[in-house]
Amino acid sequence: MTRNLWFDVEDLFEYAASNPRPSGIQRLAYEIYRAVQQSHGALGGIHFVRHDQVHGTFTVVSWATVTGLFDQLTNAPEAERRSRPGPSSPARAGGIAAESRPRWLARRLVHRLSPGVRQRLLAAARLQLQAGFALVDLLGFVTAGAVARLRRAASRRGGARSAAPGQTPPDPARDFAALARPGDMLVVLGAPWSHPDYAGLIRQTKTRYGVMFAVLIFDIIPIRRPEWCDRGLVRIFRAWFLALLPQADIILAISRSTADDVEDFAARNDIPLRARVKVIPIGTGFGGMAPAPAVASDRLPPAGSYALFVSTIEARKNHLLLFRVWRRLLEEMPPDSVPTLVFAGRVGWLVEDLMKQLENTDYLNRKIRLVEDVSDAELAGLYRGCQFTLFPSLYEGWGLPVTESMAFGKPCIVARSSSLPEAGGRLARYFDPENVSDAYSVIRAVIEDPEGLRAWQAEIVRCFEPVPWAATGHAILHYLSMAPRDDARATMSAGVSHDGDRWD
Repeated sequence: MTRNLWFDVEDLFEYAASNPRPSGIQRLAYEIYRAVQQSHGALGGIHFVRHDQVHGTFTVVSWATVTGLFDQLTNAPEAERRSRPGPSSPARAGGIAAESRPRWLARRLVHRLSPGVRQRLLAAARLQLQAGFALVDLLGFVTAGAVARLRRAASRRGGARSAAPGQTPPDPARDFAALARPGDMLVVLGAPWSHPDYAGLIRQTKTRYGVMFAVLIFDIIPIRRPEWCDRGLVRIFRAWFLALLPQADIILAISRSTADDVEDFAARNDIPLRARVKVIPIGTGFGGMAPAPAVASDRLPPAGSYALFVSTIEARKNHLLLFRVWRRLLEEMPPDSVPTLVFAGRVGWLVEDLMKQLENTDYLNRKIRLVEDVSDAELAGLYRGCQFTLFPSLYEGWGLPVTESMAFGKPCIVARSSSLPEAGGRLARYFDPENVSDAYSVIRAVIEDPEGLRAWQAEIVRCFEPVPWAATGHAILHYLSMAPRDDARATMSAGVSHDGDRWD
């Protein structure tokens, strides 16, 4: 049976309210939205919804609204220079107003604060937001009964009437309650754990409308390795995950490593899963990435002079290991023979010591360079101009920068941990992320063998097979019982899914 799919995109809008650039979660989720919209949107079964905080349900937003918001995130400087959109523009469709310049500047200022101050400021803002939601929910609960009684009374007096002058009649095209049918699927692909009671919202929605629920899990790092996360996030994520798992009719994961983590957690906590976790293939790179700038930005180092690490700077990503490796390289090799190390990403959390060490050493005499809030064009330029990339993360749900690097034909030296060998396969080179000496040996061997590096790069260009995001979309539609089995199978070679399991 063909069913409607309702994609909950609320967290994308919440993220955009306090961040100038999309993270991997937002990028990945958006690519999937785009893939399923391109594949099945014309058939009318794909919908995107935000939260109706007053009534405890959902309201429909257009695909143009979602794309308009994501365009702002990926091209914020250009978007701010454009004139403000009019009432019928995508940025205002669905009641979402375009962001003002003061608000955009305020967001950028927040990301210039020290990690400790920024973390506490955002935590306070989240608590204030949750308190506001709770108050609105309380008011809505108190008034909902009265509104329902008034509607029933109006219906008894002669049925539905035209809206009074000055009132806006309800828009059936945005009414989830009117359009949702039993058997439909509510799908969340993002990061909704900041919602005060997301599991309660899902439980209520399933009971009220008879819909099913599917969730995509990126990782459960706050549970598996809480030492790398804010204490508040650990508490919120664990409560969210414990409450949500029993509600999920379908659980998807972005890697076999993550799927194993979820199943292990469920078994240890006596949570019965309705089915095994399904692993979806993850697309390579991002379709909306702009070409490299024609004129080199003064923020980018000269092409061919640097190694690249693309990631938010946080403790789990293991930037500190590379700082120690580069310090040793500069001590034991001629400095001119050591490439500059570029950290491309904003400063996150639990890295105060690292940032102080970088400052105290003048970024290893400027052999380490930090480039924050890179645009898509700058990121493409960084990839194309680097000698090789590095990804020393201690724990990942997948490893988008690994496959992204190879999509640009660039070798990647990767940590041998969690899901990263799934992402890198045989074309990456690996080291123990807990062992500075092992990382040093692998990286130095690559630096000292430029001919071998060229051969490695040629092998990647010749052998790397990028996964189209259409394959990700088809796999999700297949698991949600929308895509014909033959169509989904044809997307992947010989009908084999990303983790090597056959879909049937």
